Amino acid sequence: MDTVAPDPRRWWALAALVAGMLTIGFDITILNVALPTMAADLGASTGQQQWMADAYIVVFAALMLPAGLLGDRFGRRRMLVVGLTLFLAGSVLGALASDVNWVIAARAFMGVGGALVTPLALSVLPSLFGPDERTKAVGIISAAGSLGLPLGPIIGGWLLNHFWWGSVFLVNVPMAALGITACVFLLPETSDPASPKVDTLSTALTATGLGALIYAIIEAPVRGWGDPLVVGMFAAAVVLVAVLVLRERGVARPMLDIALLARRGFLFNTLAATLVMFVLSGLLFVLPQYLQAVLGNDALGTGVRLLPMMGGLIVAARGAQPVVARFGARAVVSAGLAVLAFAALLGSRTTVDSGYGFTALWLSITGLGFGFALVPAMDGALGALPRERAGSGSGLLMTLRQVGAAIGIALLGSLVASDFRDRLDVTGLPPDLAHTAGESVVAAHAVAERAGSAALSASANGAYVHGMNLALLVCGVSALVAALLAAAFLPGAATAGKAADVAPDQVDARQ
Repeated sequence: MDTVAPDPRRWWALAALVAGMLTIGFDITILNVALPTMAADLGASTGQQQWMADAYIVVFAALMLPAGLLGDRFGRRRMLVVGLTLFLAGSVLGALASDVNWVIAARAFMGVGGALVTPLALSVLPSLFGPDERTKAVGIISAAGSLGLPLGPIIGGWLLNHFWWGSVFLVNVPMAALGITACVFLLPETSDPASPKVDTLSTALTATGLGALIYAIIEAPVRGWGDPLVVGMFAAAVVLVAVLVLRERGVARPMLDIALLARRGFLFNTLAATLVMFVLSGLLFVLPQYLQAVLGNDALGTGVRLLPMMGGLIVAARGAQPVVARFGARAVVSAGLAVLAFAALLGSRTTVDSGYGFTALWLSITGLGFGFALVPAMDGALGALPRERAGSGSGLLMTLRQVGAAIGIALLGSLVASDFRDRLDVTGLPPDLAHTAGESVVAAHAVAERAGSAALSASANGAYVHGMNLALLVCGVSALVAALLAAAFLPGAATAGKAADVAPDQVDARQ
């Protein structure tokens, strides 16, 4: 593959892939800024807001592996166009939706498109670029995905300040259309008919198992952890995942290569990367409501105020490689997780009167911890794989990262919702208004404004900050435990150096 003459259109084709990755990146963070506004306009509870964010990620995680295999078997360009088309259609459906359930459905539909675009955008690079240019191309693709994260809140905030919330969906349409057009005219068709077949049953087990787990976590604060439906969903998730693992272990060419978790370097680096996504996604769900509802910023102001974390993340991601070369991946991953733990524990000291200055401080430190933990952990996980299993290993790593993100939104969001509901003082309110106020901090402020109750507004702020602090405490303890595990069990410098021998063949699989 590397001996093929360079395609003269390769850099234009890369631009098409960048447009697609920017679209995916925008969508991850734009919605988080829009959620408080959508909650007010659509009357969405915290649980429904969690589903608006998680529907995309659950579908994305469940379908990423089979989506990549579909591209291998039936043509990567064809599947990229299909993915971008589905993403475009879902964006239009989301913009036109007038009901929470339709928004959730649109997000799930977009998740199908995102699952096709993300792995295939990386897998086509070896057919376009030789070894001397491939690293640069992967860096550009990865930067596009990262660039969408900090730009998303700002663009989304500006749109919300000038248009209705549906505009955060419509902004995807021209980007997706540009990507489709460029893919059709600039991207050569490539495939690998020898790749494993898509296992429909394993795909169904992954989707239903993950969906049952997320449903149970989101519904538990409302129904109660002992509710028969919640307990049943947890039990179903355990059974479905167990059946998936047993099935995949018995297949000669598994779609989800569980056996790779027996490799220490891959296992603990993957756990570190998954935990970072757990914390990052949970924080990006919890923080916009604090910045908007408690501190009183508008949507654009909220997006801008998330930039210290994104800035720290990008700075650390760019500087991680030289630091790893000097001190070794184990030291850097462990230190990054320790910094993340410190930032989260510092953030858990937030009070209603802390103001944004304190938030910007711990957000900046959080971003640094993210970057120094995530980049070396991803490289270390991929570097621990044998050459012939680089594809399946990178697919498993990306899937587990998305699972971590989905659980982060569900678990941390549920923790905040449960604590908020328990601490909110609704004394004197009619039962229906009291129930509405308990659904979210945005709803509580709306009820307080309607009832002219400054006490309810103050109680809502205090209850939400307390819930957010609990979530940050969980993040801090989790990151600290992960830092200790990384320091104890990650391979040392000698193993890392040995792994570097296989890295060039795997660069196309990195995200």
